[in-house]
Amino acid sequence: MTKIYVGNLPFSATESEVRELFAQHGTVESVSLINDRETGRPRGFGFVEMARADAARAIQSLNGKDLGGRPLRINEAQERGAGGPRGGGGGGGGAPRRW
Repeated sequence: MTKIYVGNLPFSATESEVRELFAQHGTVESVSLINDRETGRPRGFGFVEMARADAARAIQSLNGKDLGGRPLRINEAQERGAGGPRGGGGGGGGAPRRW
């Protein structure tokens, strides 16, 4: 099973719409669109789970495809690190400071 990241979704996208889009490339095991915890509004991304071969085909075919006027960004999902989405590490790049 492969988890696929689906980004740049229009805020009007529904789970059934995303499922239908990916089902053209194989069996969709699950679809999860992410909402903001505080407002409940869509955040414009989600995840789809498919068998590995189907997922590879879907990623190849759908990355950059227009949905609701927005080009989708689709790739294999990466596991989040222990620090979460904005995890540890300090100040945003560049050369390390020397004290």
